[in-house]
This record gives sequence, C-alpha cells and structure tokens, in this order.
Amino acid sequence: MPVEFVGVVESGKIVDERLYEPGVRAVRQFDPDRTGRSAKILEEAGFDYGLTVYESSSPDAWLVAMEALRATERLKVLVAHRPGFVAPTVAARKLATLDQYSGGRACLHVVNGSSNIGQERDGDFLQKDDRYRRGMEYLKVFKKELSEEKPFDFTGEFYRVHDAFSDIRPVQKPYPMISSGGSSDAAVELAGTHADLYFMWAEPLAEAARHFARVSEFAGRLGRSVQLGIDVQLVLGDTDEEAWEKAMRIRADAEQDEHVKARAGTSPENVGSQRILELSSARERFDNALYLGIAKATGSPYSHPALVGSLDAVSDALVEYYKIGARKFILWSYLATFEELGRTVIAEVRRKVAELDV
Repeated sequence: MPVEFVGVVESGKIVDERLYEPGVRAVRQFDPDRTGRSAKILEEAGFDYGLTVYESSSPDAWLVAMEALRATERLKVLVAHRPGFVAPTVAARKLATLDQYSGGRACLHVVNGSSNIGQERDGDFLQKDDRYRRGMEYLKVFKKELSEEKPFDFTGEFYRVHDAFSDIRPVQKPYPMISSGGSSDAAVELAGTHADLYFMWAEPLAEAARHFARVSEFAGRLGRSVQLGIDVQLVLGDTDEEAWEKAMRIRADAEQDEHVKARAGTSPENVGSQRILELSSARERFDNALYLGIAKATGSPYSHPALVGSLDAVSDALVEYYKIGARKFILWSYLATFEELGRTVIAEVRRKVAELDV
C-alpha cells in the first residue's frame, strides 16, 4: 500500500508564536494570498494532503480549505473541525459542497478538543469525555446526512433532527474520508467506530504498535478497518551529530520559554501528552531516532515528539513506522520548510517503501 504525507495549509505568518503554550492565542498576521501559495507548495513538494489549522482564534478552517482546494489540482485537504459548533447536518452539506467543487478532494479531520480553554473560548463548556460522546453522536448524524436516500429523523443525547435530507452529495462515496486522533479510550472508540484514518503522535515503536492494535481491534469488532498514521516533528541535519545538536538547542530554548516556566508542575489534560511525559520520565531517546526531550521540556501540549538525525536516519525511522502499519504521516519541522521536506524526506521514504513492497 502506498505511503502518503500530510502537511499544514497556512493562512498567515505567526508574529507572536507561543509554541509551547496550550490553548495558544498565537497572533497571526493574516495574508489572503498565503493560503493558496502554501497549498501549492505542498502539492509541488509531493504532499498528498494539506491539513487546515483549527484554533479558537484562527481563521475559519472551511474557508481556508476552500481557498487551498481552489489553488491546487491534486492536493486533498483535511478540514480540521470541532463537533459542537456547527450542526452535523450543516457540516455534512458543507463538506459535500467542498467535495463537489474540488472534484473529490475534501476530507474531514475531527478534533474533539484536547484543552478545555480552547473550547470555552467559543462557548463550549462540555468536559472532554462528554465531548467525545457528543462527537460519536455527531458523526452518526453527519454520515446519515450524506448517505440516507430518504429524509430521516434522529433523536439522541445531544442532537435531534426531523426530516433531515441533503440534496447535495459528495463525489467520494458514501462520504469523504474522516480522520481523527487522540490516545484516550474515548478517542480509540470514536476512531474505531467512525474514522477511516487514525493519527497518533510518534511513540516508541513497540508502544505505537500496541496502540495501533487497540484501534484496529476495536474497529474489527465492528466489522470495520481503519488506516493508521503517525504525527511527528522532524529535526534534520547533514549528519546525525548535527541534527542532535539542533535538537539540543531546541530543547534548551524551550526550557527558557516563559510560558513553559509558568506552566511547570501542571499536568496536561489530554492522554496523548500524558503518555509522552510518562515515557520520557525514564529516558528521552528511543529506537534509532525518536527523541522525547523537547516534549518533556515543553510539557508536550502539541506534537513535540521528534525524529532526529540525518536524512537517512530519519527516513529509516519513518519506514519502521510504516512496517508496523502507518500508511500516512503528518510531518512538521521546527527548522525545515515543507519544500525541503518534500525534496528530501518524502522522496527518500517513498523510495525505501517501494523497495520494501517489491
């Protein structure tokens, strides 16, 4: 099976970047031309998907996705979407409309909210477990809106609709790809029940394989299968030594960050961060390239686990995740551009995977 890559669609330059602060209020200098340029860069660099950003202060992800799709011909776009703020029937028709305009290139990435503060800024005061229960119900209605051939009624804990029906249907049948993430039991249940693709942050290979198995087993009990993916930072150097020197500098900078210092001793809300911090409490380097030191220093509010090394070492590490089942990778880098990642990492991983699959 081919390996595919996800990059980030940008909508502006971050001028006050608080990289290590959860529920971040990064000040983005919006640039109406940047979204199209960013999406085109991803497409030309060899990325298969562009992921829109969803924060409580960011530009509207649906409109950013529309602009990214308009500017590209091949790139698919994952619209980051938080259930609860738009009715599931409305969101379903929005996605179907995007899918029609783009010729079948719109997908949905469900975000149930890893921090309460990000939800509360938009008026959602449900706690995390309740948000996942709502998300399960949301996706059930969402899918029915796109697949039911006759008007339908639905009554649940969070949603009630009567005579619901969509005149517009997506190009992708029965509905566009839905992805999700998260490490909690509730996240595994949602992915196994509704997602077509599941992402987790990079963990040691043995731990990642066990977690992948949990998702696959849950889905299997429902007669479903779920594609698996890894979300990871990359720190590259011409040599392994140079890359590790860069990683140590990033960690040192993180330790001096005022927001990190202010949050010292607090426990993260999301299970993914808790897992990373637990793993890093005993050691920080795993396998051949995985480094959890930056995540440990920051408290791991975001995807801070990193693969560190030369192009050969990092591409080898990504291939090892491919061997345990990962077929899609969200790639970030503290230092490299998406153009550089495409020219180097993506090309090399595809070459090595092709050799494996011969």
